[in-house]
Amino acid sequence: MMRKSPIIITGGGQRLGLACAQALHQQGYQVIITYRRHREEINAIEASGIQCLQADFSTSDGVEAFIEKVMNDYDALGGIIHNASEWEAEKNCSDTTLLMEKMWQVHVFAPYRINLAFEGLLCAGFKDDGVADIIHMTDYVAEKGSDKHIAYAASKAGLANLTCSFAKRYSPQIKVNAIAPSLLMFNDSDDDDYRQKALNKSLLQKEPGEQEGVLAVKYVLESGYLTGRTLSLDGGRHLV
Repeated sequence: MMRKSPIIITGGGQRLGLACAQALHQQGYQVIITYRRHREEINAIEASGIQCLQADFSTSDGVEAFIEKVMNDYDALGGIIHNASEWEAEKNCSDTTLLMEKMWQVHVFAPYRINLAFEGLLCAGFKDDGVADIIHMTDYVAEKGSDKHIAYAASKAGLANLTCSFAKRYSPQIKVNAIAPSLLMFNDSDDDDYRQKALNKSLLQKEPGEQEGVLAVKYVLESGYLTGRTLSLDGGRHLV
């Protein structure tokens, strides 16, 4: 069902978030993205018809400023996709206390606070469109953990749990689901050895690309009978 009310994608200025924003915009959705730091590419995104809001979810003040902006500017929302993320390993961090706080702030507190604040807007979107969604972008490591990214994995597991709690709280007006990718696309800086090791971790042994994530988002948005669930995009990695 096409929605009149806008869909927000946090962290939508690059990679999967941007691919989802462009795909939904092309399909006719009104799309708003958030970005943390302004880059030249943001101007082009905005020129294409996607609204761009600067937001820093690494602090409580940044979260509250974003909430205030949206509450002042919109009467209803068709959905919010929590895609904003931080990724840092313990070995690269001198203060693991701050690392855990940062991971939890971005991946758990920000979605938690935003979901609670936007309940009325999402319910208004449900009233207008007959559907409203919250999607949490989690991670395969929430299921198995990670010895190299412990704080990151723990915070993504916390986000996965929020999916169940908010699905219970907001049913039946708002569907709440998660999408948990493992490898979707490599970074340009990834060397051949790393790429091969990563590919070997899944049964399908391929880099599916950002469109695999886009398809998952579209499926969740278009489903009328899916809530409180996690859609795994791991290429059979759990069986290796």
